[in-house]
Amino acid sequence: MSETIKPPDQRPEHPDFWCKRFGEGVTPWDAGKVPDAFANFIARQPAPLNTLIPGCGSAWEAAHLAEIDWPVTALDFSPIAIETARNILGDAPVDLVCADFFTFAPARPVELIYERAFLCALPRKLWADWGRRVAELLPPGGRLAGFFFLCDQPKGPPFGILPGQLGELLASNFELIEDTAVDDSIPVFAGRERWQVWQRR
Repeated sequence: MSETIKPPDQRPEHPDFWCKRFGEGVTPWDAGKVPDAFANFIARQPAPLNTLIPGCGSAWEAAHLAEIDWPVTALDFSPIAIETARNILGDAPVDLVCADFFTFAPARPVELIYERAFLCALPRKLWADWGRRVAELLPPGGRLAGFFFLCDQPKGPPFGILPGQLGELLASNFELIEDTAVDDSIPVFAGRERWQVWQRR
């Protein structure tokens, strides 16, 4: 018996899933602000880094980077998420792009990829592709920094990933250089996320 394929708005790997949620205003992953660990990390950098934010959603962090003159590309494959971000960003100088992270070709070399509720939005079958893609996009010394939803939660989104599973995706190409607890999580992630920075070998 063949498996029934769910309609697109019930499959998180499809833009319609996210369009439905943004359209209905059901976005429990949206903090509505810039997380402390991200702001602190950015403040510690000696110079701006060309930053890519995949699955940017409302793009609060992109607005923060634009304010301090960092070059930033905010990417989402949901047109309604992009509309939401555009309303929040106003005329901030952010390169806001509606595209698929797995096929997107950046206009300039990426130095930092910011992870916030993107990996945990991806079904497990896409995890290996994600690990390959972040390694392809970042040069040696480039960094993948952000929040990782570390738990055994197979049903999602958010889909939890165990630390060992994340290591399997990244350790061959990256070194973990920061790993700290998060104290300002939103309820859906509370107690189950870590701030991490991975540096490309």
